[in-house]
Amino acid sequence: MDSTAERAVKRVISVMETSLDEQLTIDDMAKVAMFSKFHFSRIFQRVTGISPGRFLSALRLQQAKQLLVSTSFNVSDISLRVGYTSVGTFSSRFTRSVGLSPTTYRKQRGITTHISSGGGYTAPDALATVRGVIRPHYGDQRELIFCGLFRDRIPEGRPISCTVLHEPGPYLLEKVPPGMWYLLVHSVPVGSPSLGKAVSADVAVGTHGPLTVRRGAMIDGADVELKPASTLDPPVLMALLDVRTAALQRMAARAQAGGQPPRLAEPAAG
Repeated sequence: MDSTAERAVKRVISVMETSLDEQLTIDDMAKVAMFSKFHFSRIFQRVTGISPGRFLSALRLQQAKQLLVSTSFNVSDISLRVGYTSVGTFSSRFTRSVGLSPTTYRKQRGITTHISSGGGYTAPDALATVRGVIRPHYGDQRELIFCGLFRDRIPEGRPISCTVLHEPGPYLLEKVPPGMWYLLVHSVPVGSPSLGKAVSADVAVGTHGPLTVRRGAMIDGADVELKPASTLDPPVLMALLDVRTAALQRMAARAQAGGQPPRLAEPAAG
């Protein structure tokens, strides 16, 4: 990747992070990057995988998650602090992206019991399978790993298909509808203080795709190598860390009851 382009995009992201309550335009961002707005938009999309507008929106919702669990600001105040002029618009976008309403997210301290998945297809012969291997970043340290297929390069909303692993290795995604999907992986070390936090330096991420899935296909070799999340990676908006906490608790209970830990903890299908 062109280091000049990356530096320009990082400058813009830094401005985004300190100006979440302001109405930044593409022209404003392009001036910071020192490119024409058309060239800037192409560069930003190439470096991060998503448009500047979507990246800014994701940063706003990421900050809202943090404020909801770490402050006593009301939802209306938080919506203003992250750049929304309408609390209704903020609440609907937060709910769609994170999976919980702002009020519920705060009340439950970010804890949710499952991730609903599914593409709305009911014909069994239309559904495909995707499998591969998740390679670790943290050496032999055991991890909790969310693995899911999404419509876009940003993990938000309802995944098409997903699973939770309690260590790196093979994964299997079933009941995948035909289409073009991105495989997105997100992980933290088990026992890390990152569990339950909205933002953390311990987070590792990976992506593969887009994958073109055809009716009833078996896609093999969709491997992903985890790497430390960087400034250039789109924020993870789903309540994934909290789901992994719940998954770990379930696995611990099963291990205590049966003596052997299960390899997978499947999120509930919707």
